[in-house]
Amino acid sequence: MEKMDLQAFDTDAALRERAAKVIPGGMWGHQNSARLPAGYPQYFTRGEGCRTWDANGRSYIDYMCAWGPMILGYSDPDVEAAAARQRAEGDGFNGPTPRLVELAELVVDTVSHADWAMFSKNGTDATTACVTTARAGTGRRKVLVARGAYHGAIPWCTPSVAGVTEEDRAHLVQYDYNDVASLEEAVALVKGDLAAIIATAFKHDLGKEHILPTREFAQAARRLADEADAALIVDDVRAGLRLDLGGSWDLVDVKPDLSAWSKAIANGRALGMMTGNDRFREAATKIYTTGSFWTAGVAMAASIATITKLRDCDGIGRMKSAGQRLRDGLQAQADRYGLPLRQSGPVQMPVFLFEGDGDRELGNRFCLEALARGVYFHPTHTMFLSVAHTDAVIDETLQVTNEVFKAIA
Repeated sequence: MEKMDLQAFDTDAALRERAAKVIPGGMWGHQNSARLPAGYPQYFTRGEGCRTWDANGRSYIDYMCAWGPMILGYSDPDVEAAAARQRAEGDGFNGPTPRLVELAELVVDTVSHADWAMFSKNGTDATTACVTTARAGTGRRKVLVARGAYHGAIPWCTPSVAGVTEEDRAHLVQYDYNDVASLEEAVALVKGDLAAIIATAFKHDLGKEHILPTREFAQAARRLADEADAALIVDDVRAGLRLDLGGSWDLVDVKPDLSAWSKAIANGRALGMMTGNDRFREAATKIYTTGSFWTAGVAMAASIATITKLRDCDGIGRMKSAGQRLRDGLQAQADRYGLPLRQSGPVQMPVFLFEGDGDRELGNRFCLEALARGVYFHPTHTMFLSVAHTDAVIDETLQVTNEVFKAIA
């Protein structure tokens, strides 16, 4: 595949310059391309299927899927049709549309632990609502979190940075993911004041190997929460609907009391969700949580279409098949060229790292060489496959990565 000139920034460079004058730092958060090696585009103009186009008109096979929300693919026709029908009727009113009830019914029918659902707009809303509900339902304060875990961008869970105080995180106690003894020690430390244990669907710390939960660890978390009459919360914001439609910890036969969802549940529309069991139903009625756009109907219509299509087309099976095809192909190429590639995480949510690459030089070069040939990988973050990543797309990607391995070997 022809290699693009990534230094020929035109429209993208102009947009960055304009943004720097009117937006603090020019951009914010994890979507700021300044956090990536020089050469990544900042601005995008459209997407279709598994491909995106940047502001300079260059196209990429996209393995970030808008950082996770695109699970069926950009501009999926069924989701777009459902959204358009609702948009024609209206989006936000004095109260919700019937889509609210229809979506909640579908979620309760789909998510194995869910007796009810409440909706918001993003993942931080959802994790915060889960923790608040756990505290309301138990009358206690302490929440156990895994070291290095990410649960959102808000002071209660964001590591100490500017504007965040020690008091904001005063009732968090850390444990080590997949370490039963560490979890037991944390529980003992807060005996009598434990509101919740929260865990991500799998360990997906930035720039580190991704690790699935062991059955032993998940079952211990369930047992310890039960013994303390506390809530077990699974943060399924990143993984929700990609691993198991019933909830990611169904794969280890553990059902949480509460789960947080967002990203993929509406195929790119802004929607967050808390699901829970009857143990915490009354508590969920007592907390105060709201937002001006939380009952908007278009995102809910999109979510109904998304969940329904994922169920009917075996979306998870298709993503797993494509992800395994990619993983096997990449490993064969890395072995052929003698490069120490480390792949981890679920195959439909991979991360690529290289042994001994502490300064990220090799990983950055691999991703930049792929980017220059039209494939968008991320050098440190969880990546995402969608239903639109077909076998043909994977094979096209592997043609590119073979050139990349050859170039950097």
